[in-house]
Amino acid sequence: MNTIRSALVFIWMVVTVIPVGLAMLLFSLFVSEKKLWWWFAVPYLRGVIQAARLIAGVNYRVHGEENLPSADDMRRIILCPKHQSTWETFFFPSMTAHRLAYVFKKELLRIPIFGWCMGVADMIHIDRSARSEAWNKVAEQGSVLMDRGKWIIMFPEGTRTERGSKGVYKTGATRLAVATAAYVVPIAVTSGRCWPRRSFAFRPGVIDVSIGQPISAEGRQPEELMDEVERWIEAEMRRLDPEAYQF
Repeated sequence: MNTIRSALVFIWMVVTVIPVGLAMLLFSLFVSEKKLWWWFAVPYLRGVIQAARLIAGVNYRVHGEENLPSADDMRRIILCPKHQSTWETFFFPSMTAHRLAYVFKKELLRIPIFGWCMGVADMIHIDRSARSEAWNKVAEQGSVLMDRGKWIIMFPEGTRTERGSKGVYKTGATRLAVATAAYVVPIAVTSGRCWPRRSFAFRPGVIDVSIGQPISAEGRQPEELMDEVERWIEAEMRRLDPEAYQF
């Protein structure tokens, strides 16, 4: 039954992204990126989260939502979530009061429709093989986008990790925070419980999303700031999902 439910969710995702994506690309010729975000991107992403909930039984609960700055708060914000699944890439844009800009590898732009829409959504795509150039682009564009009211979202582990494991926390997000006087928001996400990485099968259950308090980067060093982010996230992961951290 889970296989059938999972297949239905993915069919829904593919079928709906075509008209929504094409409409977004068409309207990108006439309206601002801000309108594209709220008219097309956010409703589609919310639809994916709701389809997973209603069809596949993947529910969620948010802890510490009050820690997210409000819509009229113009502080520079960088979200640093735990990354176990594709689920959170859909979830965060669907629930934040500000537009988000992901830092992602440029190869994703080649995905028909979905990648093209990412291209018009004013995000930061980088060439991972050219590290110094990639960092310069993140620093330059990140500052500009945050000044426009966007929040930057960067997964500090870089890639999805197995449930109950920990990747290497890289300092890209905290380097950007220090360089731009931004605030870093650590976030724990137990999405691997319901949508394991490298899997197309959902597992019914509840994903916990715990949002920490914004941490100012003023007067901090990237390494020790990321150490604080890592300690908070990993401790929170063990609190939220103790079954995955028994060893």
